[in-house]
This record gives sequence, structure tokens and C-alpha cells, in this order.
Amino acid sequence: MYRIKGKKTIIKICGITTANETEYLNKVKIDLVGMVLFFEKSKRNITIDNAKEIMKTLDDKIKTVAVVVSPTIDQIEEIENAGFDYIQIHGEMPVGIFDKTDISVLKAFNVNDMEMYDEYSKISGIKGFVFDAAEPGSGRTFDCNSIRDTKRSEKWFILAGGLTPDNVAEAIKTVKPDGVDVSSGVEKGDGMGKDYEKIRRFVRNARGQEGGML
Repeated sequence: MYRIKGKKTIIKICGITTANETEYLNKVKIDLVGMVLFFEKSKRNITIDNAKEIMKTLDDKIKTVAVVVSPTIDQIEEIENAGFDYIQIHGEMPVGIFDKTDISVLKAFNVNDMEMYDEYSKISGIKGFVFDAAEPGSGRTFDCNSIRDTKRSEKWFILAGGLTPDNVAEAIKTVKPDGVDVSSGVEKGDGMGKDYEKIRRFVRNARGQEGGML
């Protein structure tokens, strides 16, 4: 198993759309689950009410992440009130977010849009960073070497973008992130919903088969 700072690799499964899929996540004991909100362009977009139903079926040890694009303060407050543990923000962060809300933030970066990374690294309200492909949610891979030497801090460094059960172990070896994040890489062949066997293999390979059979 590959360890960062003596801890196991954080695993986030993103784009959950139904409560039925949480059965898979509870079985393999992932760390974070992501749900896409307020972004109708995504086939994985769900409503706040859907998200609340999903959260009821999750193991208490799995933390929830609302995944949004350039949200408004009102949307962030709605997410916070719904009981999410984190909000993952792609695009712009609204002015006043840390004055008006207490929710922890994961700031997402595209690999070709890193000019604000150093500035965001100084913000205490940001728990960590998610490094995604140039087109987030596309499932397309990118050269992990392009971020391997990015300056690290105490904030989470989570690798996303084109990860699959077949390439996640090598990606961890190359980048040595605190965590990995997958969505399309563990979906069914038709792209409609998650595939339990792919999730099981992804977790097994990311964690080096620690903990026996999954």
C-alpha cells in the first residue's frame, strides 16, 4: 500500500446519483462520496432532495462532498444546511464564502489552469485541492508528471481526471497524492450509474489490497 504522511490513500467516488449505489460504497469503505449539484449540464447532476436521500443510506464514516461549478453564496448555504461535510468548487469561488459559511472547501483545479494555486494555498478555509483533467468529468486522462512537482502543504492533494481501476496504482506511485478521485472510471459500460466490480477493483488497487478481500 502507498502511504502519505503515514496514512492510507483517501478514496473519493464522485458522481453518485442514487441511493442504490451507496450499498457499493459502504461495502468497500471509501472515505468520501461526491454528488454533483446545481450543474444541469452534467448527466450526474442531482437535486438537494436527492442528495439528502442518498446521505441517509451512507455509512456514517463516509464523508459527503457537494461538487459544484462557480456556486453562489445562496447555493453554498443550501449545501451547508443539507448536511454536507465538504464542498468541492470548480471555477470561481464567490466573494465572502468564508465570512458567510463554515463548510470546508476543496478547490478543484484543471491541469491547465493553475495560476491561482499559490494564492489559494494560503487560505485557511480550504481543506484541500483536487487536480483534474483539462475537461473535468470527461474521464480523459492527463500526464500525471505535469503536477508531480507541485508544491505541497498540509492541505489535501487529491488526484482526479481519467483514473480507472487499471491506472490508479501507477498514478499513486507517480504523484504520491493524499487521495484519488474517480467518477467515469467506475461507471457501467453505458455510462448510466456505477459498477460495483469496477469500484471494488479501484479501491483494491488504490490501497494495494490492504484489508483482505473487498
